[in-house]
Amino acid sequence: MRRRMLAAAGGLLFSAFTGLVPPAFAEQPAATGQTAALAGVTHVAVAANFIEPAREIATLFKQKTGHEAILISGASGAFFAQITHGAPFEVFLSADEERPRLAVEQGFAVPESRFTYAIGKLVLWSRVIDVTDGEAALKAGNFNKLSIANPAAAPYGAAAVETMKALGVFDGMQGKIVQGSSIAQAFQFIDTKNAELGFVALAQLYGNNEGTRWVAPDKFHTPIRQDAVLLTNGANDEASKAFVTFLKSPEALAIIERFGYALP
Repeated sequence: MRRRMLAAAGGLLFSAFTGLVPPAFAEQPAATGQTAALAGVTHVAVAANFIEPAREIATLFKQKTGHEAILISGASGAFFAQITHGAPFEVFLSADEERPRLAVEQGFAVPESRFTYAIGKLVLWSRVIDVTDGEAALKAGNFNKLSIANPAAAPYGAAAVETMKALGVFDGMQGKIVQGSSIAQAFQFIDTKNAELGFVALAQLYGNNEGTRWVAPDKFHTPIRQDAVLLTNGANDEASKAFVTFLKSPEALAIIERFGYALP
């Protein structure tokens, strides 16, 4: 009964946290049929870079199990802050390994449930200038605005800063960098041409052939190991446990790899 009430009131529950996660990012698939009536619902906090593959995985998860995964997209740092303040999430798919580790250590996640579900790729992308040789483009500096995600909240933003520092261009970029609250907003700045170029996740360019891109070599930044963890809210919840297990399935791994992530 608690699970059905939680699913029905999902929007109300999440409204308490709209200062960090816009409600428009909450996705609530419709439940239909006898199987859905008997199935459970899990609320999954998803790092913004992973929302597209997560949608496909959630759809397949429902087909295979009958359970529904409600996806809420945002920055990993913002999610962690919400989790420590009692946000009603059962599963956390972070864009880093640090915050899920802290969630376990601080008692907000189930011990030994943490695992790496994907390894991200950082990409310099532009719809305006040629960044095929990203190192040369950054060093030339022939642009006014470069978009990154907030490095304090988004691991891809931190990786972007590391990359620019490794190339020796970070100090010279201080007047040009614009920060998105998440990697999704950083992407939007570039996509709308409010920034001529910027760093995004390779997965965000899946199926997008516009502009030019440069995949930042792994040697320039800390590996973007994206960890998942079962939160204590979902410790005894069948749908939540099933979703975490499904993330490790061959079907889910195939989707993750297709979007450009490396597998652990």
